[in-house]
Amino acid sequence: MSLIIQNISKHISLTQEEEFLFLSKTQILNYKAKTIILHSGEICKHSYFVNNGLLRSFNINDNIVEHVLHFACEGWWIGDMYSLISQKPGNLFIEVLEDAEVVLLSKENQEQLFIEIPKLERFFRILTENSLVSNQERLMDNLSLSAEERFEKFCKKYPSLIQKVPQKQIASYIGVTPEFFSKMKSKILRK
Repeated sequence: MSLIIQNISKHISLTQEEEFLFLSKTQILNYKAKTIILHSGEICKHSYFVNNGLLRSFNINDNIVEHVLHFACEGWWIGDMYSLISQKPGNLFIEVLEDAEVVLLSKENQEQLFIEIPKLERFFRILTENSLVSNQERLMDNLSLSAEERFEKFCKKYPSLIQKVPQKQIASYIGVTPEFFSKMKSKILRK
């Protein structure tokens, strides 16, 4: 069974015919590290599922500072939700951090699948709800936790990413400068 079907089966059951139909509406692409697969200002036309590799979404502010919003490794979904849902130009970049095999599901095919396999709407609703909860939790953490506490939480929640993701991107994700992150990490290691 493919990884994306395993991911779906965590929340809904598909028949073999439905699995085949779903897979027929997807496209698998391989990307090299450092490839930008979505640029800020573009309309996001796909949801991306990572079969293997590592991706991140980020934006760049007016001061040319990167802000990492999400990481996606094997078995995770990523996209610019605002742009995908509204079909308006988004403000996120999606970059491949290490060579990746990615399953693309176009917005158009997703909508068609909702009609042909209605229970997929439930699956994507659950994904959206989980994303909303995760984003709210992260926002509350940024408002109420110290940088050290946010880093510790990141380490517990995403232990596989610690060695894969550059430190400056982890710093960006938890909302600190690379310099502060380096000092903070040294302080934590001394404890």
